[in-house]
Amino acid sequence: MNEWNIQSRAHTCEACASPFADKQPLHTLLFDERVEDLRRSDICEACWQSQFSDGARERKGFISHWQGIYEAPTPPVDAIHKDTAETVLRKLIEQNDPRYAPAGYILAVMLERKRILKVKEQIVRDGQRVFIYEQPKTGDIFTIADPNLHLDQLEQVQRDVAMLLEQGLNPTPSTTGISPQASEQIPAAEGEIAPAN
Repeated sequence: MNEWNIQSRAHTCEACASPFADKQPLHTLLFDERVEDLRRSDICEACWQSQFSDGARERKGFISHWQGIYEAPTPPVDAIHKDTAETVLRKLIEQNDPRYAPAGYILAVMLERKRILKVKEQIVRDGQRVFIYEQPKTGDIFTIADPNLHLDQLEQVQRDVAMLLEQGLNPTPSTTGISPQASEQIPAAEGEIAPAN
């Protein structure tokens, strides 16, 4: 299983292929398919009532179900902006580099605390705790494995996250140090971490 994964909300119903309208209610099902890891399925209300409401939980690999509201994507903005915790997390997941797993986990916790991501499910796979987060505005699902951080690792992870927020994933050679503002924003997985000085 990949430690990290993002699955975007579908723009059409998986069952009938009808496009979702803005603000339309939908149902999301999450299945564990060992071959392809976790798979999400977005279903319109009509298909949910006719095909899925009875027996969805008995389907092979069923993990979770929740209801949501489809929000049509907003047009992209070309303005240059500094990376946010969410964009850094997305870049880390895209790279899928295990050395960034602790920083990715802390970024997900930060985004959860700011109510940008919501925990939809918590499962254990291959002995490791895995959190399924949803970004409510986009419907994207983030699969984040718990790296089982120890207290003696937190200070370094805090520095790594601060550097990623300040300098991005690929810092320029001229960039040095961590700004106090970035380090003050970083919570720990359990409680608060004091800013590194």
